[in-house]
Amino acid sequence: MKNNRFVAAVLVPSFLFLFIFTAFPVVYGLGISFFDYNPASAQNIFLGLENYRRLVQDEVFWQAVKNTVFFGAAAVSANIIITLFLAKIISVLPWKRWKTFFRTILFIPCIAPVVGTSMVWKYGILGTDGGILNQIAGFFGMAPKNWFLTTLPLMLLIIVYTLWADIGYNVVLFTAGIEGVPKEFDEAAAIDGAGPVRRFLSIKLPLMGRTFAFVAIMTMANYFQMFAQFRIFASKGGMNNTAMVLTNYVYRTSFISFDMGYASAIAAGLFVIVFVVAMIQNKMMRADWSYE
Repeated sequence: MKNNRFVAAVLVPSFLFLFIFTAFPVVYGLGISFFDYNPASAQNIFLGLENYRRLVQDEVFWQAVKNTVFFGAAAVSANIIITLFLAKIISVLPWKRWKTFFRTILFIPCIAPVVGTSMVWKYGILGTDGGILNQIAGFFGMAPKNWFLTTLPLMLLIIVYTLWADIGYNVVLFTAGIEGVPKEFDEAAAIDGAGPVRRFLSIKLPLMGRTFAFVAIMTMANYFQMFAQFRIFASKGGMNNTAMVLTNYVYRTSFISFDMGYASAIAAGLFVIVFVVAMIQNKMMRADWSYE
């Protein structure tokens, strides 16, 4: 009984905090998606499914869905490949101080404010006048280019920034996963003649399946909900909405157009997309989480 009381004393505040700041806002947001909602208005007309009918016919919404899925798929795939490679390189370093040094260097951008680093990238690196990228282009005789009036290059530059700002976290996780694999398996495969690439792909990667599953699911959920860099790099969604993602569209609809009922319907659509993708990933990796 004493143990049960202790567990309850620890868990009840956590669940209460989770309900107040997570569950309740989600349910409340879903509820106002059925209204013509404006917090400054005394009357909020019930619309039923009208916002969702409007959502299906909204070309900007479907463009934002397409951009969000493209960004998520491309950035998550690149993140996992790059971080796995860097983690493997760091794990084979002979000195522990060097491992700590490189992990720290890569992790520093993760703790920097996204808004601040996005501003530095926008004006210091990508700026039309004085940006480092245009200075390099000018060195080779190319005219300065406004990267924010491009289509695919702007999205690719946002992906590059996101990778720079975020890969350190997964490098730390993958490094811990790689170093957690018993060396006996690697040594036995080496005796059998397996090369370093074969040993990594056939032995270490499967044995760190739980780490890989956690990184893949959490990175996907995080990237599908990224907002700050899109707001800084392409506040209006870029040229022809080619960099408009669902989070930015929700913000623009709610706080610029003040159509919060419709913005809640868009947010519900984003929730469904993230939930479905997470369930698919969880289904594909379910065996990695269970013990035989």
